[in-house]
Amino acid sequence: MSRAELIVGVGGAAGEGIASTGESFAKLCSRNGLHVFAYNSYQSVIRGGHVWMQIRVGEHKVTTHGDLCDVVIALNEDTVRRHLGEIRQGGGVLYDSEKVTLAPEQLPKGVHAYGLPVMQLAKNPLMQNTISLGALMFLLQMSLDDLQALIKETFGRKGAPVVDANLAAATAGFGYAQSHYQHLGVQLQAAKKRRLFLTGNQAIAVGAVAAGCKFYSAYPMTPASSIMHWFAKHAASCGVVLKQAEDEIAAINMAVGAGHVGVRAMTGTSGGGFALMTEAIGEAGMTETPIVVVNAQRGGPSTGLPTKTEQADLFQMLGASQGDYPKALLAPSTIEEAYAMTAQAFNIAEQYQCPVIIASDLLLSEHQETVDGLPLEVPIDRGGLITGWPNGPYKRFLDTPSGVSPRAVPGMAGTVFTAATDEHAEDGIVVSDVFCDPATRVKMMNKRMRKLQGILKEFPAPQVEGPAHADLTLIGWGSTAAVIREAMQA
Repeated sequence: MSRAELIVGVGGAAGEGIASTGESFAKLCSRNGLHVFAYNSYQSVIRGGHVWMQIRVGEHKVTTHGDLCDVVIALNEDTVRRHLGEIRQGGGVLYDSEKVTLAPEQLPKGVHAYGLPVMQLAKNPLMQNTISLGALMFLLQMSLDDLQALIKETFGRKGAPVVDANLAAATAGFGYAQSHYQHLGVQLQAAKKRRLFLTGNQAIAVGAVAAGCKFYSAYPMTPASSIMHWFAKHAASCGVVLKQAEDEIAAINMAVGAGHVGVRAMTGTSGGGFALMTEAIGEAGMTETPIVVVNAQRGGPSTGLPTKTEQADLFQMLGASQGDYPKALLAPSTIEEAYAMTAQAFNIAEQYQCPVIIASDLLLSEHQETVDGLPLEVPIDRGGLITGWPNGPYKRFLDTPSGVSPRAVPGMAGTVFTAATDEHAEDGIVVSDVFCDPATRVKMMNKRMRKLQGILKEFPAPQVEGPAHADLTLIGWGSTAAVIREAMQA
């Protein structure tokens, strides 16, 4: 198997440490300068069910989690049954030989069985993960020292007994594999260049901070929840106010309120929560309040598939709230774009005084990937935010050629105005309390919609990759882009 990449799968029941095992292997590869793409498929249960994490590693950039595995680490018999047929010839399966019986005739052609007597090696079934990682280090000709260093870092806070037990288990797994098995035949050449290893949601959160976001509100809903988790850990050091709201309606209204008073604000949710937010998104459109909303899509309709990816919310995002009003919809396809587009979203929101929606999905939001770096310095453009107003009446919603009005925050001298969600005139006074003013309605609608001409200039035209007159054209957006590109190369 002379290749420049390999794929490792880790499977078991929820609660057995699949994610920690897979993430440990991914970190080892990342820290050795290899490129990594990892995707964790999990269930909506705390324990039980089936969890599967697939890690693709390469000497070159890898942009999907791939297909067939070189090695499967099976933490239970169910994983052997489900994934044995997904191992390529020359690969193998690591498993606890004291719990799982795997006869030679059960193995697909060219697939090896790497049984590990866990209780003999560690006297503790909880060490199966670490024993398997140790054995994997030998099979892939990777350094046991690197694994031991990671174990000390990972378990250091739990005390010396835990660290020592895991070090002993990793060494035992490595030694047993060395005594009983041969190298797998795949050895990647590490560049010894450390790379960032993060998820799409982490990139969104960091991009927001880089862009000057100072307020984040949310109600937990997978797969957007980990944005809030990141802010819970880092908000204080980054100067961000984090509010966990009682529901999505409260979360979006908190963010709109923060945006109204001049704070760069963001909220995040998934499809069901986004449905609850749409009236308040329209509120931001009518009051011309900058706001950034992340919709990390999952399966629908309703609460649908809480832990599975889907891209079915496009029309919901395009038509968020009733009526027509300018909004921008950004759909990143990579970790780097998730970071850059989040920063860009805040600029667009303030330049054009409108809501901006970031269309992510579970795959983009939750997968982990190596990136070479992210530019921490990003341009910040606060648009028509004014610092003062000359003598004369202030018109918050002044009709301008661009549709963008001079924006003052509450409390600024000489800029008293009404911000109503009803249709209003240039000074904010509503036009429908006693009688309707059709001319003003048309004027204000046209004024707001003119912003679209400017927003369109912020984005490049769609690009066609490959031959201009191909027999087949694949169309996609967001996280499907990487799969489409890889299919084109196949």
